[in-house]
Amino acid sequence: MSPERLAALVQLRRARDLIDREFARPLDVPTMARHALMSPAHFSRQFRDAYGETPYGYLMTRRIERAMALLRSGVSVTDACMAVGCTSLGSFSSRFSLLVGETPSQYRRREHEAVQLMPSCVASGYTRPRTADSATAESSRIREAVMSLSA
Repeated sequence: MSPERLAALVQLRRARDLIDREFARPLDVPTMARHALMSPAHFSRQFRDAYGETPYGYLMTRRIERAMALLRSGVSVTDACMAVGCTSLGSFSSRFSLLVGETPSQYRRREHEAVQLMPSCVASGYTRPRTADSATAESSRIREAVMSLSA
């Protein structure tokens, strides 16, 4: 790997760390790009190349991931939406449904015993938001885990 590419990855990591830490506050691409010491357009292209999704997509995935944890703990959908930095319940629900494969209300009502019994490092991998197709596969894996635990 060239020194230039390595330096760019270090800069991108700075912005990704910002998203991971500050997901609940208002973040836009220019702010993220400033942390990476890049122009917004260049930052967006580089981020997508490095991480496989846009900076905004990554931010929303982090928000939905945290909202899933809040919903599993019994927090209301509206409170989870606001706690993760989303200002529109409709946009939050649409993105949640797209990534998880079910509405926030359906997810909240569903049984999450298997996830609670898993070590947190394993549970985070199983509950990471993905597209609806991969979320369906994830739900199947979790159901299988529940069955094996109760057997």
